[in-house]
Amino acid sequence: MKILLTGKTGQVGYHLERSLQGLGEVIALNSSQMNLEDLDQVRATIRQVKPDLIVNPAAYTAVDLAEREPALAMRINGEAPGVMAEEAKSLGAAMIHYSTDYVFDGRKQGAYTEADSPNPQNVYGSSKLAGEQAVQAAGIPHLILRTSWVYGMHGKNFLRTVMRLAQERDELRIVADQFGAPTWSRTIADTTAHIVARLQASANPRSAGIVRDSWDQFAGVYHLTAQGHTTWYGFTKAILNHSSILKKPLVTPIRSDEYPLPARRPSNSVLSCERLIDNFCGLPGWEKALGLCQE
Repeated sequence: MKILLTGKTGQVGYHLERSLQGLGEVIALNSSQMNLEDLDQVRATIRQVKPDLIVNPAAYTAVDLAEREPALAMRINGEAPGVMAEEAKSLGAAMIHYSTDYVFDGRKQGAYTEADSPNPQNVYGSSKLAGEQAVQAAGIPHLILRTSWVYGMHGKNFLRTVMRLAQERDELRIVADQFGAPTWSRTIADTTAHIVARLQASANPRSAGIVRDSWDQFAGVYHLTAQGHTTWYGFTKAILNHSSILKKPLVTPIRSDEYPLPARRPSNSVLSCERLIDNFCGLPGWEKALGLCQE
């Protein structure tokens, strides 16, 4: 099986390049090799590689900047996945695409399931929902994996920002009224690899093509986050508790309206992962994963 991986230098792509090894021939590309802004290049690259599986973690992730660059966010997050899916259909290939908790409005009491209707409140969420819909519309074997609050030791993310600011400031004022599940990028990659292995279990991983029946049976949207939930304030406290920083800053909880940002965030980003757990595998608690990440 030939696997085309996009965004190999991103948070999730970095780990996917490693986790997918052994499941097939992995062709991992960065943004200069396959720029999702250039839809013609996306088509040409896929036609050249001829993959059996496209794994697409690449995305426009600058949530606040997207409010000023809606067309660019939509091209990368909405149109490019649609082009990938169209090319996958021509090749008889499958696709794994990653989405976000930001497709929801955050008003629900309790965890969102895959059956809940999306209602994004910012440009980023709208663009990611468009990508989901484009992949679904292509009629290919696909998995859409929604995740949340992604962090890791690679790329730009909340954990690395907190670690940097903790060494520069005596106090960190952190939002305490938004709830979600911090999810380690390696958890996402390892879970993805486990899913692919399960779907391909009836064939030799090195054989050509995908096991179409398995992919068709399990196709659809799944939520993939660490288990449990916290706030950005709680996440910050946990990061500092696991860190080796000797002089830790005071962490003060604040309301969202005390830290206004261009893009509106959902107050509830908690996703139910029962469907993924029932069909594929368990997922770690967010604090356990954070401890492993910071070891």
